[in-house]
Amino acid sequence: MKLNRASLKDQALAVIRESMLSGEIRPGETYSAAGMAARLGTSNGPVREAMLTLVEQGIMQVVPNVGFQVTPLTEDDLAEIYELRVMLEVPAMRRLAEQGIDGRDEQPRRHAEACARAAANGDVKAFITADRDFHLVLLDLVGNARLAKIVANLRDQTRLYGLNLAGAEKLRASAAELTELVDALVGRDPDRAERVMTSHLAQVRQEWAPPEQTPESSPQVARSPVAG
Repeated sequence: MKLNRASLKDQALAVIRESMLSGEIRPGETYSAAGMAARLGTSNGPVREAMLTLVEQGIMQVVPNVGFQVTPLTEDDLAEIYELRVMLEVPAMRRLAEQGIDGRDEQPRRHAEACARAAANGDVKAFITADRDFHLVLLDLVGNARLAKIVANLRDQTRLYGLNLAGAEKLRASAAELTELVDALVGRDPDRAERVMTSHLAQVRQEWAPPEQTPESSPQVARSPVAG
């Protein structure tokens, strides 16, 4: 894939993220900005800037004098990210339901429908992209740009985990929750919105965990507000 001259850093960033999701860029392997730039047909500068952006977000790390690696996450890291998302996103959806999204539900519904199509097709990568767009659109409606940015970073740190565990049935169930969440927001039902968002995050956390360490069995997650 070749890049256009406009917004080279942003384009490089998008391609690198896509390569992570597809498994082309894998944790544990080292990648140089020069090598990646050669593949993309651009200069080193924009690619290096894109990789450093991912370093700032905690998604990649610098290997001195060599290049960059995807940052590995431990079970404790995943538990902490999950707890942060519960603390931020559940109250945000409750607040949004209290405010209501009258006349502003078209875009989140469109992303929810994209998730449903991806789930029906078993397309995990397309599902992840649409799911991210869905949640960030809702956070934009809350009206707190810093909140949206923090949650986007937390989501991106964990999107590589659990991809092989997310079967078609789980994807369909998750897509159905997105539609239910929009219905709760349109209906100004904060209790329902809180319940659906809590359930949604708990399911996502279960997909991150290894088979022997699910939210029901993990001591770290058992301390979180929504476990059990």
